[in-house]
Amino acid sequence: MTTTTANLHATAPAAKMPPQIPYIIGNEGCERFSFYGMRNILTVFLMTSLLLAVPENLRKAEAKEVFHTFVIGVYFFPLLGGWLADRFFGKYPTIFWFSIVYCAGHACLAVFDDSIPGFYAGLFLISLGSGGIKPLVSAFVGDQFDKGNRSLAQKVYDAFYWIINFGSFFASLFMPILLKQYGPRVAFGVPGLLMLVATLILWSGRAKYMHQPARGANPHSFLKVVWTALKAGGAGAAIAALGVVGALYSLSQIGALSLVPAVCLALVLVMGFGGAGAALQLDRARGAHPDEAVDGARAVLRLLVLFALVTPFWSLFDQKASTWVLQADQMSKPEWFQSSMMQALNPALVMILIPFNNLVLYPLLGRMGLKVTALRRMGSGIALAGVAWIFAGMLQLWLDAGQAVSIVWQMLPYVALTLGEVLVSATGLEFAYSQAPLSMKGTITSLWNLSVTIGNLWVLLSNVSVKSPAALEAIKSSGYSETACLMFFFAGFALVAAALFGLVARRYPMQDHYRG
Repeated sequence: MTTTTANLHATAPAAKMPPQIPYIIGNEGCERFSFYGMRNILTVFLMTSLLLAVPENLRKAEAKEVFHTFVIGVYFFPLLGGWLADRFFGKYPTIFWFSIVYCAGHACLAVFDDSIPGFYAGLFLISLGSGGIKPLVSAFVGDQFDKGNRSLAQKVYDAFYWIINFGSFFASLFMPILLKQYGPRVAFGVPGLLMLVATLILWSGRAKYMHQPARGANPHSFLKVVWTALKAGGAGAAIAALGVVGALYSLSQIGALSLVPAVCLALVLVMGFGGAGAALQLDRARGAHPDEAVDGARAVLRLLVLFALVTPFWSLFDQKASTWVLQADQMSKPEWFQSSMMQALNPALVMILIPFNNLVLYPLLGRMGLKVTALRRMGSGIALAGVAWIFAGMLQLWLDAGQAVSIVWQMLPYVALTLGEVLVSATGLEFAYSQAPLSMKGTITSLWNLSVTIGNLWVLLSNVSVKSPAALEAIKSSGYSETACLMFFFAGFALVAAALFGLVARRYPMQDHYRG
């Protein structure tokens, strides 16, 4: 008896949503409230309380450096979390123990609100805890699906991103008020309580999760394949050596760049030149490693090129909590309205745009014959970030001319930047997971997060570069302020990156690495 394709489709069971998903979503909503609750008031607190001993003309630059150094740490430590989960402990235990560290960091912020060493220790613990779990929670979501119900995965990733912004919205709205009315101990203590709740929710679902065990040491891992290729010598090894020389020079400039930017730049140089060198001669690793491992390493290197081109987006996006807050301070607004409260517009728009895109925009474009792929979304999102900063730069020109500018005008750059965020970040979570081989889910997702670290590194390097005599002379001759010039620079940076991303994406071979 022959079963027709139609009958197979008729009798195939409908894909079911994994019942453990609500625990992960609830955990993420509370954790994001805790993170954005402290992050969105950090610049204001630094400017008005912790850094009052810094001369006023230097305080703004110092606050921005502390903020972006903290963000660099948050998105650097995913490398540690991904490695520990993939190699030793698995995702759930790693998430749980880093969450405890995270809670301790919040406690330090609330207790040491008048002590720079104690407060910075809290920032370090939060960057370690938040960064350690960051690549794992989104990868943990993907682990709950298989090929039978993977059609629901993108919807859950959208819901995952929606709940992130739900928590961020209320944190952005209420934390500035708590800081003003009740002081930093309450304002930093409330996010700490939410992180404790997040940890308890995660723990409550421990018996329901689908656990992917740690893979242990892998003799054919990505790094070992790359190292074998580079050891073979040749032009690729010479290119990699240039990266090492550049990294050593970067570390020698710690006095000029400070420790964190110098170390991050050294890492970028080693990864960039080392990856380029290995890509030229990966075939030299065949024999020492199976073809599957070599082909997997080539796929990862292709993926890292795309991730590198996303970094300019994060340069622009994360400055909404520093540069845009400082710009809002110069704008006219109601007396009760705090500049940092403007950030609540970003998550509010995300919660609207995600369902609008899925229910209206993408189906409409599909009917028009335009296929909305993940890479097309991401390239468009990078370009929209550039447009947002053109708007911000124009507002800065009005302010520099002495005009009274209402804070309502700042909605324009926020709308453009948020639409770009939805296209890049929400899409990138599922894209990174789907392209990662099963043995590298946590690691690849951590490399996706590393793109945020590098984006914030560009901000710190730009702030250092703009102080050079040549840059100051060029800015003076332009007739624009330093802030306006930097805004237009970052806009151009993103637009160039978007064009390059589109060219590379056209040749990228898509993968499907969900479990069977």
